[in-house]
Amino acid sequence: MIATARLVAGKDLRIEWRSRVLLWQVVPFGVMALVLSGLALGPTRAGHSSAGPGLFYLVVLLVTLLAINRSQAIERTPGTRASVATLGLDPGGVFLGKALALAIELWVIGAVLLAGTVLFLHTALAGSLAAVPSLVLTLAALAAAGTLYGALTGEGAAPTTLLPVLALPGFAPLLIAGERSFSAALAGGSPWEWWVITLVALIAYLAVGVLLYGVLEES
Repeated sequence: MIATARLVAGKDLRIEWRSRVLLWQVVPFGVMALVLSGLALGPTRAGHSSAGPGLFYLVVLLVTLLAINRSQAIERTPGTRASVATLGLDPGGVFLGKALALAIELWVIGAVLLAGTVLFLHTALAGSLAAVPSLVLTLAALAAAGTLYGALTGEGAAPTTLLPVLALPGFAPLLIAGERSFSAALAGGSPWEWWVITLVALIAYLAVGVLLYGVLEES
């Protein structure tokens, strides 16, 4: 399973590195969304409002949905599923590999967006850096959940519009926990209960994905 996960993750990351879709489309979209958020707050409220963490995670949600659609588009290319079936790859390993690749992509995007939050929303640099561990954990959970929900949407034209409907209820606890952790970091605290929620959700999504990803892909 681990070997399959490494193989699939490497394949997805190489495709993204060569296509530059996330680099030239998703990242600029996220940065522009942060700029618009800063303009919405206005110069007098930016840096003095508690809305910074919430706006950050709202932008994270939008780019996560785009990244999930991109990840699933790779899997739906002609011949991909047939190749997986022919090679006899472990579905659990395929799930872990795709979740890992998506997590790495989200970590890179998240780093850019966190820097943008400091620049455009004027969140405190020290507090933003203190929020990095919770951000890493939250994005990992979003990647695992997003890979699972992406498999649920199936093929055809529906996945792009169906994904938000399926994913948003599941993403809500993760986004709330991430926002509260970010806010606490800016205030100098560390609410462990929000970390526990994110960690439990990550483990649950990984377990469900390993067990059911093959069934979802065949349905």
